[in-house]
Amino acid sequence: MPACVGRPTYARDRLSAGILHIGIGNFHRSHQGVYLNDLLNAGGDPAWAIRGAGVRQPDAQMRQMLSEQDWLYSVVEVDHETYKADVVGAMIDFVDVAPKGNAPLIAAMTDPVTRVVSLTVTEGGYFVDASTGSFDVSHSDISADIANPAAPNTVFGAILASLAARRADRVPAFTVMSCDNLPSNGDVARAAIMEMAHALDPDLANWIADNVSFPNGMVDRITPATGARERDLLRAKFGIKDNFPVFCEPFRQWVLEDKFVNGRPEFERVGVTLTDDIHAFERMKIRLLNGGHAILAYPSALMGIEFVHDAMGNDLIRGYLRKVLSHDVLQHVDPVPGFTPAQYLDSICERFENPGVADTTTRLCHDGSNRQPKFVIPSIRDGLAAGYVPEGLALGSALWCQYCKGQTDAGHPIPANDPDWDNLQTAARRAEVDPAAWLSQEDIYGALGRHEGFVAAFASALNSVQTKGTEDTLKTYLA
Repeated sequence: MPACVGRPTYARDRLSAGILHIGIGNFHRSHQGVYLNDLLNAGGDPAWAIRGAGVRQPDAQMRQMLSEQDWLYSVVEVDHETYKADVVGAMIDFVDVAPKGNAPLIAAMTDPVTRVVSLTVTEGGYFVDASTGSFDVSHSDISADIANPAAPNTVFGAILASLAARRADRVPAFTVMSCDNLPSNGDVARAAIMEMAHALDPDLANWIADNVSFPNGMVDRITPATGARERDLLRAKFGIKDNFPVFCEPFRQWVLEDKFVNGRPEFERVGVTLTDDIHAFERMKIRLLNGGHAILAYPSALMGIEFVHDAMGNDLIRGYLRKVLSHDVLQHVDPVPGFTPAQYLDSICERFENPGVADTTTRLCHDGSNRQPKFVIPSIRDGLAAGYVPEGLALGSALWCQYCKGQTDAGHPIPANDPDWDNLQTAARRAEVDPAAWLSQEDIYGALGRHEGFVAAFASALNSVQTKGTEDTLKTYLA
C-alpha cells in the first residue's frame, strides 16, 4: 500500500475481543471501529478488540467478505476532493450467523472474555410501538422468543439467553451499549431486555437490573452505502482491493454515558465525550441531523435528485430544509458544549454539501416508517404542545406520503423502500381522496391524526403536492 495509507501499528495477534458488536454495517465500521482502532494505535489495552456478529442473512455475506481479508477493512474519509484512507484492524473475529436460534452468538456472548455487547441494529430493530413509545412485547417475533427462550431469533432474545447462561455459570454480566440513532438508546435497550426477562423469569429480571448497565450514547457520522463506485475509487486512488470498504465524511462524534459494569476501553483518549448528561446532545443530533435528512430526502426524491449534495445545491430544497429546521425544530433543542442549535444547523448543512461522500437520497428515504416516529414526529408533538401547528413538518409528512405512492413528479417509478412498503402505499393511495387516511396510521403518528390543526395543515400541504407538484409547493412554502 502507499505510505499515505494508515494501518494498524499494534500487534493484532495479541488482541482479544472484549467487545462483541451485533450489526457490522458501514456505520459501525466507520465509527466505533475507527475509535477503537485509534485507541489500539495509541497503545490502548489490547483486551478491547471487536468480535463481529449479526442475526440477519446479509450479515452472513458481510462475514464471508471480511473473512477473506482477515477482518481488515478500509475507511476512506472524503472531504470534497480530498481523500484519506486507513486500514482498520480492531475487528479480529466474526461469529457464525445461524439461520435460526442464534446458538453461536449466544455462546460468544456467554464467553467471559466478552465484557461489552454493543449494537447497531437500526431503529426498527428495537420493537418500539410508535403509538405508545414502549417496547412491543406482543410483537410476533418477541412472543416467539419468549415461547422458545433457548433458541431465540431476535437480538434481544439472544442477549437474554446469554445473560441467563452467565448468571447460571456465575460469570459477571456485560454492559449493553446501543450505538443506534434512538433517543435514550440505552434506556430503550434496557426496556426491551427487562420486559422480556420479566415475561420469562422475574428472578432473572432482578439479576439483570442489579448487574447489567445500559449506557445511553449519541453517535454521529454520515456514512453512505458501499457499492462498485467506492470499490473502484479505492483501487484507483490507493491501489487497495477491498471487498467491503467504507467511505464517510471526516466529521465524527461520540457522546457516551460512563456506565459500564465490567470495565471499558479508555474512550476518552480518542475523543469520545463521557458525560452524565447525554440527552441534550442526542436531542440536537437526532432532531437536526437525522430529522434534517428526513426533511431533505422526500422532496429531493420526488424531484428526481439522486445525491444529497446535489439536493443541497438546489435553492428550493436547501431553503426548505433551513426554514423547517429553523421554524419548527430549533426551539425544541437546547445548546450543548461546543454548539448552539443554530451553529449545529450551519454545520450539518455544510456536511450535507460534501460531494465526496456521495450520499444518496434513496438511502435517506429508506425505512421512513421506523425513522419518522423517532426523528421527526417528536418535533411535531412539541410544536403542537407549544400551541402552534408546525406547517413545515406537516408539509414534510405530505411529501413522504406522496413518495410512498411510488412515483416521482416526472412519472418515474419509485421502488419499494421500506419494510412496511405495501401498507404505506395503500395508505398513500387512500390519502388521494381522504388525507386523514395517511395520518390514521397510529403505529407511526399516534394521536396526531386526531389533532384538527395538524390534520388540516397536512391536508392542505398534500393537496398542493398532488395538484401543483413538489417544486411549486416548495416555492409557495418559502414565499
